[in-house]
Amino acid sequence: MKALILAAGRGSRLTPLTDHVPKCLVQYQGEPILKYELDSLLQCGIDEIGIIGGYHFEVLKDYIEKNYSKKANFRFFFNERHNSTNMVHTFFCARDFLDEELILSYSDILYSPSIVRALQESEGEVNVVIDRAWQKLWEQRFENPLEDAETLKIREGRIKEIGKKPQTLEEIEGQYMGLLKFSKEFLPRLIRYYEGLDRERLYDGKDYSNMYMTSLLQGLIETFDNVLPVLIEGGWGEIDAPSDLEIDLQLAK
Repeated sequence: MKALILAAGRGSRLTPLTDHVPKCLVQYQGEPILKYELDSLLQCGIDEIGIIGGYHFEVLKDYIEKNYSKKANFRFFFNERHNSTNMVHTFFCARDFLDEELILSYSDILYSPSIVRALQESEGEVNVVIDRAWQKLWEQRFENPLEDAETLKIREGRIKEIGKKPQTLEEIEGQYMGLLKFSKEFLPRLIRYYEGLDRERLYDGKDYSNMYMTSLLQGLIETFDNVLPVLIEGGWGEIDAPSDLEIDLQLAK
């Protein structure tokens, strides 16, 4: 099993903390966000790790080579259009890395090893970590939990809707956190599906190059009906604004 981390973004909402480093190297409780991710992956025996960089790419490479070069095998990829593209485009900058069962991770989230283990043990073509206790965290992050949440609907053990704008809390059966897994067998079909999409249409209001990951997942749901939830209860967090750095995520617990 491999892991691939999407680390091309700047994180403009964290300015000036990201003036000289990529978003994933902003510090949370004295350590870079990326360190929490890498340590969790390594504790679970995942030592084939791909990193897709963009903004301050050399700073990112230097951090990993100085701190982790002897702990894992790393491959680096570069999104040349990191200033004008989104997560999905970044993901497919590493096509030739997609040849084994793959954990895909955003780089601005923190999570415990237990969450990685739950994802490792899950079975299926597409497995997505979903936090059922999301509201407790969102109430610390936002005055109105609906402000930044997304819909998530599960029926008969499969995700049927993800990533839409909710009108009520009842539309949210859990929160997508940006950590998922693709089976080795499904990855070639995933690549063909993505490359076959209409490059002229909009996906949830975004063009092909700026498609959200949730839009890609919704497309997989509608085409293959193969997206399964891996349900958790907390143990993670997202760093998207300076106020997120003040929240004690209690990851050790």
